[in-house]
Amino acid sequence: MSVPQRPACFEELASWPNLLSAYRRAAVGKRGGAEVAAFEHRLEENLLELAEELRSRCYAPGPYRSFEIREPKRRLISAAPFRDRVVHHALHAVMEPPFERSFIRDSYANRSGKGTHRALERAEYYARRHRYVLSVDVRQFFPSIDHAILLGVLGKTIRDGRVLDLASRILAGGDRVLANEYDLVYFPGDDLLAALRPRGLPIGNLTSQFWANVYLNPFDHFVKRELRVRAYVRYVDDILFFHDGKEVLWDWKNRVERRLSRLRLTIHAGSHPRPVDEGIPFLGWLLWPHRRRLKGRKVVEARRRLLRCAGEVAKGQRARDDLDLKWLGWVNHARFGTTTGIRRSMGRAVHERLHRPDST
Repeated sequence: MSVPQRPACFEELASWPNLLSAYRRAAVGKRGGAEVAAFEHRLEENLLELAEELRSRCYAPGPYRSFEIREPKRRLISAAPFRDRVVHHALHAVMEPPFERSFIRDSYANRSGKGTHRALERAEYYARRHRYVLSVDVRQFFPSIDHAILLGVLGKTIRDGRVLDLASRILAGGDRVLANEYDLVYFPGDDLLAALRPRGLPIGNLTSQFWANVYLNPFDHFVKRELRVRAYVRYVDDILFFHDGKEVLWDWKNRVERRLSRLRLTIHAGSHPRPVDEGIPFLGWLLWPHRRRLKGRKVVEARRRLLRCAGEVAKGQRARDDLDLKWLGWVNHARFGTTTGIRRSMGRAVHERLHRPDST
């Protein structure tokens, strides 16, 4: 018989074991950085200080450091100070277990034992069993997430008001970062004050990734319980519906749009049912019932990154280990599709750039 897990508790959140474990998780892969090294130099003092700030409710998140990426599309990435990332991990550790029990099987992002490749495998499984697919992509998902709605969803599971207060403080810090990232949409019943609603989760936070799943969890249950969709895959805001009838998928699309509007979300125009044999764009791949290949754009982006890194290694500007890690990471991703020729070609190009750093 399984032992019931305790609900999220603030005392557990601010405890020494939880904060120490949170520090270790936040520091993975980053211990060479100056900010992490400075925190570690006074580790015990810093963690005790954080615990006191949390218990006294005087903890205030610091300013984010933001930068843009433009591949595959423009996005604003926001990095919180390291001490705040420790708090994010501590909060996630107590909030995640009660929610994990309520997540559906076919939600794959940012969950232990799930991930991109499991989502791709599930999508292929459904593609082999159904004729049509409806692909839905939420427009400006992270900037659109409404704080009041999210806190309402959190409050239905998390009963400790101090945990919710901390979540609210973290949310408020992200609202300032994303002030210019949201294109205002009015929903039925809105007045002019709707423009002032706090919204947005900074891309880059552990809490943002987790809360994105929490935000769409009621929608997942709507899909399963009210629409009664059996063949469904969601990875963050990329969603696939499978069925043998186009008419059913059109009906689902209309009902999905209405339900998402309750969460103050909209989908990209142009979503429509299509035969699975045409290929399904999903998570940087094109899927068919019995094969998959990387999107051409993804290959070009990977080639650019790897060749830039190889050139820097050849000129002594970067350690060879950095290139090896990038290469192995890309190969381990690409090998899940029909990519033997692409991997060989990429390997030759990287090898040539290592020995001829100025080659084009």
